[in-house]
Amino acid sequence: MYDFDLFVIGAGSGGVRASRMAAGYGARVGICEEYRVGGTCVIRGCVPKKLLVYASEFGEHFEDAAGFGWDVGERHFDWATLIANKDREIDRLNGLYLQTLRNAGVTLLNGRGRLKSPHEIEISGKDGNRTVTADKILIATGGWPTMPDIPGIEHAITSNEAFHLPRLPDRIAVVGGGYIALEFACIFHGLGSQVVQLYRGEQILRGFDRDVRNALADALRGKGLDLRVETNVTAIEKNGDALVLALTDGSNLEVDAVMFATGRAPNTRGLGLAEVGVALDDKGGVVVDEYSRSSVENIYAVGDVTDRIALTPVAIKEGAAVAATLFGDKPTRVDYRDVPSAVFSQPTVATVGLTEDEARAEYGDVDVYISRFRPMKYTLPGREERALMKLVVDRASDRVVGAHMVGPDAAEIIQGVAIALKCGATKAQFDATVAIHPSSAEEFVLMREPVPQQVAAQ
Repeated sequence: MYDFDLFVIGAGSGGVRASRMAAGYGARVGICEEYRVGGTCVIRGCVPKKLLVYASEFGEHFEDAAGFGWDVGERHFDWATLIANKDREIDRLNGLYLQTLRNAGVTLLNGRGRLKSPHEIEISGKDGNRTVTADKILIATGGWPTMPDIPGIEHAITSNEAFHLPRLPDRIAVVGGGYIALEFACIFHGLGSQVVQLYRGEQILRGFDRDVRNALADALRGKGLDLRVETNVTAIEKNGDALVLALTDGSNLEVDAVMFATGRAPNTRGLGLAEVGVALDDKGGVVVDEYSRSSVENIYAVGDVTDRIALTPVAIKEGAAVAATLFGDKPTRVDYRDVPSAVFSQPTVATVGLTEDEARAEYGDVDVYISRFRPMKYTLPGREERALMKLVVDRASDRVVGAHMVGPDAAEIIQGVAIALKCGATKAQFDATVAIHPSSAEEFVLMREPVPQQVAAQ
């Protein structure tokens, strides 16, 4: 007789959802966590980052207020106050997650889990070591920031440390061109830091639609953020309180802090997975089938540790699917088609479905609709920043296969559009939808003429 029907290693979004739902189906469930319940998203990812994003937007709001007749007076930002308030909210959410596990009847063990055998987990923590057994095991340990092996890398920080800096850097370099790098570059810039963003590729947001990538890069430079592509850091040297970065273009850059957001790797080191026969890919991710089962029959994995789509809502879907499959008598697979996502840069990027290049590769003939406009909110303040909306349509079926936006409220708007794509909506159905006026969202149902193919293909 095993101690648990299911034991979960890692109490992040995916692990908590799987354990709670499995317990709801009547399973005896245990879970272990070596840090804080809530995982990357709640503790040092999506949630605290979005709070910092909100804070960093107020500078522009104050500037724009004058155009609407408001005199906001003298302004001052205090980093310590923001971080303290952020920490208080994270503590509250951590408490809610703990309560959720208790209410579901899940046994929480504080400590780091490591597999001793396919059915044995050793938990090591401040209270000592213990071993528990389980019929089924779920690995949900997420991902971890990676940094390059260059001289002086010990002086750099990652997003983990960025949430707990003792003071706001006057000058900071952010290295990377993906979600996390862009979001933190905009956060620091919005709060008043002098920011240089460095990316080794030819354009930021690799994998996104090229019009989106170009529109965001133009907007960031228009705001005064120093974005340099095809540029990387080769070494870091400490010079008093400053850091001197040696760059690939032969120049040096002096900053007060440097943050690397150059990727995340599956957090599988030291879990004993390979030792018990669990197959890992070349990034260390757990190799799983369509039901999230690993190469060992009773061991499953969900979330970023599997190196599939590294998004919190996807991990939650995967955790729920595993619970339904194992204990709900409902074999469930996650549908990875048309997964929406957002980059909380400034302006925000949101997208669902295929990029234009992906659609052309899959369908051949596609129609592309693009709208570029200045949001009404920016007219009175005189802000010249423009929004981008783009639809990609399979010409043969008229189905909308991609929707992309750069601009205010992009995430809120694309969430609704994602439902339409998931339902297989056609461009004719978009056109038949009555617009909400005046709004930015209405542009998605008002784009009538496709752009010429030679323009779309640029």
